[in-house]
Amino acid sequence: MALVEKKQTEAKGKVNANSGDWTGDRPPEQTPSEQTSGPYKFGWFDGFCLWYPPGWLILFNRHWQHYHDDPDGWIWPEYLLFLIPGGFYLAMLIRWLRLGCRSPRQQVSQVDPTYQQQFRQEILLPILQRYFRAELHHPEHVPDSGPLLIVMNHAGMCFPWDFLGLGVLLSQRQGWFVQPLAHTIFFDHPWLNWWLPPGWLDTMGGLRAERESFESAFETSSQRILLYAPESWRGLEKGWQQRHQLATFDPSFVRVSDRHQVPILPVICLGNEYLHPWAFNLKKMAQWVNLPIFPVSPLLFVFLLFPSMGVWTARTRLRYFIQPLEQPWTEQKESLQRRSLAYQKAQQLRSRLQEAINRLTNRRKS
Repeated sequence: MALVEKKQTEAKGKVNANSGDWTGDRPPEQTPSEQTSGPYKFGWFDGFCLWYPPGWLILFNRHWQHYHDDPDGWIWPEYLLFLIPGGFYLAMLIRWLRLGCRSPRQQVSQVDPTYQQQFRQEILLPILQRYFRAELHHPEHVPDSGPLLIVMNHAGMCFPWDFLGLGVLLSQRQGWFVQPLAHTIFFDHPWLNWWLPPGWLDTMGGLRAERESFESAFETSSQRILLYAPESWRGLEKGWQQRHQLATFDPSFVRVSDRHQVPILPVICLGNEYLHPWAFNLKKMAQWVNLPIFPVSPLLFVFLLFPSMGVWTARTRLRYFIQPLEQPWTEQKESLQRRSLAYQKAQQLRSRLQEAINRLTNRRKS
């Protein structure tokens, strides 16, 4: 976003994805694949895939294949099968036979901020602009630079569009490389190797939601911008009936903030509860398929016919309310490395955010 636009949005106190220039300038650094093929062109077929829910997975994979070699990836006849009921299963069988009766090879990928910007500009922003109508409120609370630990309520029981949306808006506004802390299933689960390109999340800058990775994140980079869900998977398990109730916060983010003196930027997202409405968690089924949650809703029957809809969600309006910056190490005389004190601090923040959510939802109802 240009400097003039940035100042204008700061004056308004709100940044809207509808005003983002999603066909904007290319990143200053080019990858070898970009130098040979040029930028990705969002054509009529991409527009169709954006309009037709089973086609969203095609967008993700086609964009990856434009910039990367993907010999084990999907091909055009298989893409077309995504679009018909039950066709994804036939496409998987054809791909499995084409690969010599094996799964796609897992690849070790490195973080690529350039590709993150390409994917953000050419795929994510059109979706946020045309579908989710994402908005960033109170951007005056956002600091000018890192390091920064962004904590946000997480909901939906689906692909994490609430996290992606916030990362995109902050990256657009600040020029940041935002890295989400993601559950290990997004890296290792065999199902995702069929849906998404191997190594996709690593390339996008995802960090494993493991204690060692989290605690060492700010040791390797003094300007890291990390996006974290303090409710963990408890936030997803609560389901539709408790959609506006924050689950218990894990205190690890307070200890990390205190140890490295990294400010915490709390964010409230409203609208993410409608990404997968009327859903509840079937715990026994989740254990059987080795997943942390197994969401059940009326959309499940459609998903069984169109598994490529795994990255699609219901249309909603994502609104992000930025809260004042927190610096826990300046507010506590005793060390927050003690788990009891860190837990107490985390629940105090949870209580303040819960009060803010209650005010915002009551205002919307009235």
